[in-house]
Amino acid sequence: MRLRVTVAIALAGRQEVIELELPDGATVADALTAARVPERVPGWTPAGSVVGIWSRQCDPSRALRDGDRVEVYRSLQADPKQSRRARARLTTSSTRSRSGR
Repeated sequence: MRLRVTVAIALAGRQEVIELELPDGATVADALTAARVPERVPGWTPAGSVVGIWSRQCDPSRALRDGDRVEVYRSLQADPKQSRRARARLTTSSTRSRSGR
């Protein structure tokens, strides 16, 4: 039996979705190799990267099921919580009453 999976790579300037057909028992690492991710993304290494299936982080040794979408995640440029705090500090004047009246 063969598995049909997709590998999604989202970079800052482009996105790629590669459709693959792999043998039964294939893993996430097999899908990344078959999609030639290191060739498509300069500087990408399997050791320092985070991958997942359908928005859920997983180990590269995880077995795939038919219809899975393997996703290659990039690191965040900024911490969302710290960015929110910085924006909140910039807007000190508020029209809302702090007393609730």
